[in-house]
Amino acid sequence: MTASSTRRTTAAHSRLAAVGAIAVAGALLLTGCGDQTKDNNSSNSSSSSAPLASKLPQSVRDKGTIKVGSDIAYAPVEFKDSSGKAVGLDPDLAAAMGKQLGVKLEFENGTFDGLLTGLRSGRYDIAMSAMTDNKNRQDGVDPDTGKKVGEGVDFVDYLTAGVSIYTRKGDTKGITGWSDLCGKKIAVERGTVSEDLAKAEAKKCPSGKKLTIEPFDDDQQSQTRLRSGGVDAASSDFPVAAYAVKTSGGGKDFEVVGDQVEAAPYGIAVAKDQTQLRDALQAAMNAIIKSGEYQKILDKWGAGDGAVKESVINGGK
Repeated sequence: MTASSTRRTTAAHSRLAAVGAIAVAGALLLTGCGDQTKDNNSSNSSSSSAPLASKLPQSVRDKGTIKVGSDIAYAPVEFKDSSGKAVGLDPDLAAAMGKQLGVKLEFENGTFDGLLTGLRSGRYDIAMSAMTDNKNRQDGVDPDTGKKVGEGVDFVDYLTAGVSIYTRKGDTKGITGWSDLCGKKIAVERGTVSEDLAKAEAKKCPSGKKLTIEPFDDDQQSQTRLRSGGVDAASSDFPVAAYAVKTSGGGKDFEVVGDQVEAAPYGIAVAKDQTQLRDALQAAMNAIIKSGEYQKILDKWGAGDGAVKESVINGGK
């Protein structure tokens, strides 16, 4: 091979190498642009699928879950289906809110009167359990003694409901309201507004006509007691009483007597120092109210009449 041919070959190799380098560089640039576009699209997709994720505390976003304390025996608000899964109004609302926030709200069963204690201890992140928002709970005050018993909570309100009395069907014992309960026995769930109302009514009863209150850990136990004839009446929130009347014994076991009273908001309880979590939950609730998904869920569970137009913080009195 001559020197000239060697130089041509070397030059050709150099030009080919240069072209190859340019091609590789271009490919890298294109790939880089492609990756960046993909990353941006992924980010936009994530943002659109969970538009309110950025409102959550970073620690909650990192976990990807919110632990929900709930008494899962209060149909139709929350109860367990035949497979043991938590279903009902609250779980459906929580799932819809979770989509807005990009996290899963996981329900954990507990007795109603222990939910706020569990929240304070950190066992739960929030409590969502047909819980009435009122000043006593906001301030951590015992309704019987008026004394401070712990840190209060903030509420993210989402529904309005009153309290009802129901009896065995066709056996009302003349009960048409709370003033007719003296000399009778009533079953209630412990720690509820129903129990508070029963205690208040008992103080008004004349001598010789004592109102006997039988508190239970959950509403199902109250219903069983009434169904067996062990008490004259039971009390629970109106949506729950109405659902029991409609479904128990195919609608043959119970009937609601009188009007619902003490209409007040249900609220999601959040620790006082968790304001960012509280505000994120409120934003998520308002988002599903605005989208119409909220009303569909309420209608599904027969609670449409209790719908609110906007979620507020600590609207209870």
